[in-house]
Amino acid sequence: MDTLTIFGLLSVSAMLLFYALEPRGPHYVLAFAAACALSAYGFLQGAWPFGFVETVWTAVALRRWAKVRS
Repeated sequence: MDTLTIFGLLSVSAMLLFYALEPRGPHYVLAFAAACALSAYGFLQGAWPFGFVETVWTAVALRRWAKVRS
């Protein structure tokens, strides 16, 4: 595995973990948003559709965090 693949594996794993932990508090929702932003590595890999979807997920998660926090 190359460095980019390992980075992708770790970022997607973080997404899964923080998504599962979201009900525990708003900081996990924010961590999920951060992991989504890191998962936009699809752009680096050349798979722009995946990068685009992860960018949208980042925006959705940030919006959920803003709602949960207030």
